[in-house]
Amino acid sequence: MASVLDGSRRTFLLSASLLVPKMLFPWLRLRRTGQFQGFLAGVRPNATSPSGIRFENIAQKAGVHFVTENSPTPEKHQPETMPAGIALFDYDGDGWLDIYLVNGAEMPSLVKTGPKYYNRLFHNNGDGTFSDVSLRAGVTGAGYGMGAAVGDYDNDGQPDLFLANVNENQLFHNNGDGTFTDVTAKAGLGGALHKGRKMWSIAAGWFDYNNDGLLDLFVANYCEWDPRYEPVCLGLDGRGYCHPDSFPPLTNTLYRNNGDGTFTDVSAETGISKVEGRGMGVAFADYDNDGWLDVFVANDNSPNLLFHNIAGKRFEEVGVQAGVAYNDDGNVLAGMGVDFRDVNNDGLPDIWHTAIENETFPLYKNTGKGAFVNMGPQSGLANLTRPMSGWSNAIVDLDNDGWKDLVVARSDVLDNIGQISRHFRYAEPNSVFRNLGTGRFEDVSAMAGPDFTRPAPHRGLAFGDLDNDGKMDLVITALGAPASVFRNVTQTQNHWILLKLVGTKSNRMGIGAQIRVTTGDGKRLYNEATMSTGYAASSDPRVHFGLGGARLIREIEIRWPSGTRQLLHDVSADRIMVVTESSGGS
Repeated sequence: MASVLDGSRRTFLLSASLLVPKMLFPWLRLRRTGQFQGFLAGVRPNATSPSGIRFENIAQKAGVHFVTENSPTPEKHQPETMPAGIALFDYDGDGWLDIYLVNGAEMPSLVKTGPKYYNRLFHNNGDGTFSDVSLRAGVTGAGYGMGAAVGDYDNDGQPDLFLANVNENQLFHNNGDGTFTDVTAKAGLGGALHKGRKMWSIAAGWFDYNNDGLLDLFVANYCEWDPRYEPVCLGLDGRGYCHPDSFPPLTNTLYRNNGDGTFTDVSAETGISKVEGRGMGVAFADYDNDGWLDVFVANDNSPNLLFHNIAGKRFEEVGVQAGVAYNDDGNVLAGMGVDFRDVNNDGLPDIWHTAIENETFPLYKNTGKGAFVNMGPQSGLANLTRPMSGWSNAIVDLDNDGWKDLVVARSDVLDNIGQISRHFRYAEPNSVFRNLGTGRFEDVSAMAGPDFTRPAPHRGLAFGDLDNDGKMDLVITALGAPASVFRNVTQTQNHWILLKLVGTKSNRMGIGAQIRVTTGDGKRLYNEATMSTGYAASSDPRVHFGLGGARLIREIEIRWPSGTRQLLHDVSADRIMVVTESSGGS
């Protein structure tokens, strides 16, 4: 394990006015008190003990040739270190997940001046290969890209694509014939204004906040940034990237779907714009089980935000009260990626988000009482992640044993970190932590294969079953380096099911549906339908369950966003199952 910067070294750096992003500058608050809860609620022993989780990078032989062009310059413009967007979705309805990768542009013009800066859409051919269809599809994008979010906003059965950019956001409507149309202006989603400028957006996600059957859009905005007035921050070898505190924070944006192809900015009336932050990751879950989706925003060097949904009318920001705004010492973190899912099979969604070295990646366990407790120390994750810097991440069952594992794309923020500290490197290996089913996690990265642990300046990560074999694969991007398509080649006899939801009263994609699976051997497993994961990513819309040794599912209970409860009985495992929302309750 790498050691931390010693005190004299850190003091020297600060006295030299080195403003490096994401180094810890404490913002002390009173530590939240209260009895520390255990993490074993709902825990049962594993059904089987599979061999190690393992991946093979098939990007080159599969035809996925992509490099994230972040356009690094001697001026060290702030966005250069941050593009990451990935979306995995079946854009043409052929049953195979396709891959969309977001790219940068020239600095400081923020213009895509040539094909090397194009965003790319790779069509899944269903035979282990992909074809670049970006030009035909019309989704090469404009401007300096950050994140991607997929959602069927008009309920026509064709998933649409939203892009979060530094300069102006974009909405692409899926025409259903393999092409998309840029409808940004018509929809009114170019980006909210701040002091006369479009806000720098990083991440976004689709969710139905008012349960009217139409997907609304939440956009996480980062900070005030203008290349014309960017502060000069000095590093050891000249100019360096500035600390986030050098840039004022922004509010986030909530757009209500009007149902006619247009959206209304309701940030003020719903309370979303009452608080500021430097938003990098956004995720949704109904954490208090009241039937309304809530929003968590991972913030960079400002308190994390948890927006509690009040009956689809407004949001109350409860991050401090809920115990997720700061770490256990009362410090803000360099929050980046986040996933919001039930980790310990107790039916309550938990929060896991990434940060930088020395901060650890907190795992906030949902107590079921409107509050969370950080189980980083008890779970083993605090020690495991202390020397790491993480970007996009996911909570996903990678070995199908019925317990969701944790995976993270890693890299330091600074391309010159090696000149600042002998303990850290810019390029880092990725990491995977296996859920032991006992409240603890084991770092099994060393067994994940040489492709997975090859160091690179990783940024984006999204997960999905690219080959429909029931094992969840990964796509990971890196700055100035080829993207990786990691096929899950874990050897296991465990079983699985993938549920593709089709809403009728609810939104067409069923986003926000809560699902409980009871296996034939009596285990209860939980998941929610969501695509907004990690950092600026959109993952498989199908809901995945590893089933361990169970070949039969005794019962599937789905609580749709409309309030409909639907039961399915005696379902066989190892299949992709389409479930259409029933017309009445169960």
